[in-house]
Amino acid sequence: MAKPRIDYKANALKRRNRFAYITGISGLILITFSYYFYQVFFTPNVETKTPTYVLVRRGQTAKSVLDSVEATGAIVDKLSLRFVAKVMKYEKLVKPGRYELKNGYTNRELINALRTGRQSPLKLTFQNIRLREDLAQKLNTAIDARPGQFDSLLSSPSYTKSLGFDTTSILTMFIPNTYELYWNSTPDNLMQRMKKEYEKFWTPARDAKRQKMNLSRAEVSTLASIVEAEQQQHADERPRVAGVYLNRLRRGMKLQADPTVVYANRDFTIKRVLNVHLTKDSPYNTYKYAGLPPGPINLPSIASIDAVLNPESHDYLYFCAKEDFSGYHAFARNEQEHLVNARRYQAALTRSGIMK
Repeated sequence: MAKPRIDYKANALKRRNRFAYITGISGLILITFSYYFYQVFFTPNVETKTPTYVLVRRGQTAKSVLDSVEATGAIVDKLSLRFVAKVMKYEKLVKPGRYELKNGYTNRELINALRTGRQSPLKLTFQNIRLREDLAQKLNTAIDARPGQFDSLLSSPSYTKSLGFDTTSILTMFIPNTYELYWNSTPDNLMQRMKKEYEKFWTPARDAKRQKMNLSRAEVSTLASIVEAEQQQHADERPRVAGVYLNRLRRGMKLQADPTVVYANRDFTIKRVLNVHLTKDSPYNTYKYAGLPPGPINLPSIASIDAVLNPESHDYLYFCAKEDFSGYHAFARNEQEHLVNARRYQAALTRSGIMK
C-alpha cells in the first residue's frame, strides 16, 4: 500500500499562519494591556478645585486609608486606584501623616506619596488664647494626639520643669506666630519645637533689654499680655501703655489693670469692670495685689512683647479711653488729670446713649 503523500508546503503555510495569528493576538493583548497599564498608572485620576487632604492615623489599614481618600470625592476612577495600590503593595507600607490629594495626581503619584510618607506640612497659628486649657485644646486638635494629652503635659510640674518653666509660666514659651509642622508629630516633639522657637525669639538683643529693665522673660511676656489686652486695636500705642505700667511698677504702685480683673473673674463677657468685680480675691487681680500677676492673661503678640522691651519714655501713670471712641487713650501724669479725662469719657458715653 502506498504511503500518503505529505504536503510539506501546505503544513508549513499552516504553521506560519498559526504563528502569525498567535503573534497578532499576543500583540493585541500586549497593546491593550499596555494601554490599560498606562491609563491606570499615568493618567490623572485626582480632580479637585480646592486643597484636599486626607489624614492617615497610626495603625490605620490600607483599605481604611483608601476609603478615606475616596470619601473626599476627588478620585475619578476608584477601581483603578485600588488596583495600583495592590500592585504597589501599599498594604505593607502605610505611613501616618497628612497628605494632599493634588489636582492632576495620577494613581502612581498618589500611592507613591502615601507609601513613602511624603506628607504636606500644616500651619499652626496661635492667637486669641487666654487659658491653658484653651492652648491645650488648640494643640490637641492640631496634630494626631490623644484627647487630653497636651493638657496633661502643660499641667505637669515635672514636664514643664524639664523645659525650664512651671505650669503657669509655660504659656510664655508659646510665641504667637505661624509655624509649619507635620500632623503626625508627637506632642513631645511639638513642645520641643516650641522651646526651640522660644529660644530663637529671645535674641541677645532682646535679653539685654529686659535685663536692663530687671525683668525675666516670663515677666516681660506677662506685662506684654496686659498691654495687648489694654490696646487691641492700635499697636502703635502699646509702647506708651507699656511705659505707664513700667512707671507704676518702679514706684511700687498697683497696676490696676482692668483686663487682669476680667481674667481673675474668668468672665470674658465683662465689658466694663465694676466694683463687684474688683472684690475677686485672686493673684491676677492687680487692683488687690501689687506687682505683676503670676503669669500671662493671654498669649501676647510679638508686637506687644517688643512694646514692653522698647517702651515709650514718659512720666504718665494713668490712662483711660478717649472720648472720641477712636480706640486710643488719654494719658495723665497724676490722679487729678486722670479724673478729668475719665469724666470726659463718661460724658461722651452718656451723650451717645451707651451709658445713661
